[in-house]
Amino acid sequence: MSGSSSVAAMKKVVQQLRLEAGLNRVKVSQAAADLKQFCLQNAQHDPLLTGVSSSTNPFRSQKVCSFL
Repeated sequence: MSGSSSVAAMKKVVQQLRLEAGLNRVKVSQAAADLKQFCLQNAQHDPLLTGVSSSTNPFRSQKVCSFL
């Protein structure tokens, strides 16, 4: 029984390796250049870089109204 399960496991491994071998790969330098270009193109829309106006910020601190 263990022999057939071992063969089935090896077939699964071979199938996974064939799948991975068929994937298109991108060089790390090209991926880094693409990521840098994307970040630079979208920097003006990034609230972490440009900030959020207080009128549109849903997390702004609420003003407390107190009556004396």
